[in-house]
Formats: sequence, structure tokens, C-alpha cells
Amino acid sequence: MKATILIHCPDQAGIISTVTGFIHSNKGNIVYLDQHVDKPANVFFMRTVVEFQNDFSDLEHFKTLFQNELAISYNMEWSLHTDDKLPRMAIFVSKYNHCLYDLLSRYQSGELAVEIPFILSNHNDLRYIAEQFSIPFYHVPFTKANRVTAEQEQIAILEKHDVDFIVLARYMQIVSGNLIDKYPNKIINIHHSFLPAFAGAKPYHAAFKRGVKIIGATSHYVTEELDAGPIIEQDVTTVTHSHTIEDFITKGRDLEKIVLSRGVKLHIARKTMVYNNKTVIFS
Repeated sequence: MKATILIHCPDQAGIISTVTGFIHSNKGNIVYLDQHVDKPANVFFMRTVVEFQNDFSDLEHFKTLFQNELAISYNMEWSLHTDDKLPRMAIFVSKYNHCLYDLLSRYQSGELAVEIPFILSNHNDLRYIAEQFSIPFYHVPFTKANRVTAEQEQIAILEKHDVDFIVLARYMQIVSGNLIDKYPNKIINIHHSFLPAFAGAKPYHAAFKRGVKIIGATSHYVTEELDAGPIIEQDVTTVTHSHTIEDFITKGRDLEKIVLSRGVKLHIARKTMVYNNKTVIFS
């Protein structure tokens, strides 16, 4: 059995040797280890991939020992994730289909090691894509008048399907604090700009008017402050005065697909750790 252990705690001497020694003494073999220290904040971060011996059988006992013998004394926040269960990823989408098609193509090719129990939308326009990929589709209309009941319906669907995290693949609705509280640092959004950038409904038009030389995209975790959550992945591409607004949009959508898929893959691989509205991204 293989597992990934994520740790962050106040920095002090001896953490790595103590953790690795504990793992070794409990039938674990470390096959990957990466660590980072945020010096100004004095916080230690560590990601470790462990392969347990064939006769290892009691994961809950290991976790209890880890908590009592290491985590308490070092004031650790930590989690352990085994590779024997694929994370369950729900996709929320509105009318733009480029990110949805990209994620589903990567999923179908085996590039994304997840299960997709359903696709949810506030419109019916993209139902046909879900049917193409044989994935259940839920239509939950969202208006000012039904916002509370619609969100309750969303949460009920998420809980019914035991969802681990959510991807907003150009879902054009603001996610409320109720949903964010249930899935903290587990809702990934794609923003059609290199944050912080041009606000409003037509960022490419604003960028075009300003004569920018690069455009970008940003994937980030969702927080209650709009488009201000911890950043997972970003990328840019160059543009010139010869490009039209349509060129900007096309280039931007290509970036959105790439940056969103990168962010999703990092999350699936347990390579992201969030602290103080920032992310530590392990390679």
C-alpha cells in the first residue's frame, strides 16, 4: 500500500529525522520526500510518499501512533491519503464548454486519476456533453429568488455522491460561504486573467484597450472573497498590437484549459498545501 503524508507545523530542529524514523520503524519505506520552510512565518511544510510493507495491515493504528507520538508534540496539522481510492471530483459548469471538454478528455484518456460522479450546471446547454461521456448530469437553476434552495439542492447532490472536491469549469455563479465551509480548499476555480488583473465581465476587451503584451489565466481555491483565494497555477502567453479581441479570447481559452487541468492534477496528487491564503506547491 502507498500513502501520501502532508504535514505543516511550527519549524524546529529534528522534524524530518523524527518523522522518517517513525515511518521506518512502522514498516514504511519512504519513496519521495519534499519539504519547505517559510522563514518569515517560521512554518515547516513536508510531503512524503510512503510504501508500506506487504504485512502492514493496521492503518488506523499507524495514524493513532503518529498523532500521539509526533503530531501532538510538534503541534502538527497533518493528513494521510492512501492511493487505493480515487478522489471523487464533481464538475460545475455553465455555458462555456472548453474547460469541460478538456477535463473530460483528460479523464477519459486516464490522465486524471479521479472518479467523476456527476456534472452540475445552472443551465441545460451542456447536458449533451455529459451524455457523450456517459456521466450523470444535474440541472440546478440558479437565480436571486431561489439561491438558498438551489444551494441546498447542490449540497444534497454532493453529499449523496460522496464528493471529495469540486472543479468550477467556468461556472458563472458566485459560490456562497455555506458551500465553501463544507469544502474548504477543495473547490478549484479557473479565472480568465493573470490575477490580479482586469475586473469585470469583459477582461479581454479591457486588456485589448490597454494594449497589454501578455494575457494569462489563474487556477485557485475558492474563498468567500471573490477571486482572491490561494493560487495553485498560473500561465501567460504573449500578444501584440496585431491581435484582435477574438485572438485574445482564443488564446485565453487555451490557457484556461491548460492552467485548470494543471491545478486539478496538482490537487489530485496531493501536491498543494494551503497556509495563510497562499499555497505551497510541491514538484
